[in-house]
Amino acid sequence: MNILLELKHLKHVSLPTRPVICKGLVIVIVLIVLRAIVSPFLAGNSSEKEGFYDSASADLVPGVRRDKFIEVPQIIWGLNNQKIAFARACLTARFLNRSLLMPSLSASLFYKEVDLLRPITFDKVFDFAKFNARCQGFVRLARYSEVSNQTKPFKLQKGSGRRWTVEKDLDQLLQYRRGEAEDSEVIEIIGKHPFLWPDHWPVKDYAKIFDCLALVPEIETEVVKVISKIREAGVKARHDAGLSHNKHAKDGTINPPVPYIAVHMRIEKDWMMHCKKWEQRSNSNEICSSKEEIIHKVSQISDLRRPVVVYLAVADSLLEDDSITSGWRVGMVAFEKKRLGVTDIYNRQPYLIKSAIDFEVCARADVFVGNSFSTFSNLVVLSRTQRLYNMGEASSCGENVGLSCYAYNVIGDDGGPQRWMTDMSDTSLQNLSYGTNNVSCH
Repeated sequence: MNILLELKHLKHVSLPTRPVICKGLVIVIVLIVLRAIVSPFLAGNSSEKEGFYDSASADLVPGVRRDKFIEVPQIIWGLNNQKIAFARACLTARFLNRSLLMPSLSASLFYKEVDLLRPITFDKVFDFAKFNARCQGFVRLARYSEVSNQTKPFKLQKGSGRRWTVEKDLDQLLQYRRGEAEDSEVIEIIGKHPFLWPDHWPVKDYAKIFDCLALVPEIETEVVKVISKIREAGVKARHDAGLSHNKHAKDGTINPPVPYIAVHMRIEKDWMMHCKKWEQRSNSNEICSSKEEIIHKVSQISDLRRPVVVYLAVADSLLEDDSITSGWRVGMVAFEKKRLGVTDIYNRQPYLIKSAIDFEVCARADVFVGNSFSTFSNLVVLSRTQRLYNMGEASSCGENVGLSCYAYNVIGDDGGPQRWMTDMSDTSLQNLSYGTNNVSCH
């Protein structure tokens, strides 16, 4: 009908103009016909995507709705499991084009005694306003005060068990993306907590969420105190060695901060027992590392001139073991919380905050060395990789790239620890959540 009206309208158009309009009309008709022919071939069955979520398609959604919400169960376990769970909840809300109601995290670390978990709201750890500002247009956090309660929450039960596959989970999300839950103001997801939900999202989307996280000022102040103590120890080590720190940075800064290495040292008894069994099951010898092996690997890193401070991020159970700071090679001065004199900063904080401080101390180090089967180490490396990508660096293989990372449990080509960057093309977070020895600097 519209085409007929256009043709009728042409009768009233002057002769010089009519050929131009006719050509334009023909082009429009051809494009419509081509689209009708090609579209069926481009369309695919979502259940055949094996759970992979094409984030590019969601970018077409104009922002995130502020009047529809997702509510998730309390997020539990270790800091980095909680960060993954939070990001997964955010990306699920994004997929459903809803805001995520600010979830409760867990301040304490209990795996079985759920009644001992200490809930702590997201905005007591991370800056709510900064998160929304940094992630604007991608995901959105909402406060419960924004809910009008005009409709009852729609309860979405997450499936469980081996029969609940990634494909079934994605089909469920697609069903409620446009189905019966559409009219409900809040979709309340019940059942398993988000870390255990099937994963549909690519690494780069998780990286974007993590990049939006900023600690609240009170905790950020503590991070700065710890890092200042580390750098002061570095200045003293150089002074004692008769070396001057007078120098210029690449950006022209005079006397830039003294660099330091951070090592995430996994040598606790429970970890060693767990990883030895892991090695037996996977027929691999690149998961566990003893203290001596870690020292040997770290001593082979030549990124920084010596003497250099080595900050050891270790479990509290190891703080009474003075031997962890001994045995290091000449020019490598090892410190942990106790020797550094910052135990008071950590002792007044609950588990979650302690871990958040240590995470930032490692993430901001000049060189980071960790275990590629540790979730903590993997997320530190992801954070540093994202920063390199933000600076236009897609590889850390070259000299003086900065933000170097190494896996001490994997032997590199030169016999030292393997250089390490996160593979940002991964279609899921599987390798980061559970570990891999397939790491490189690309």
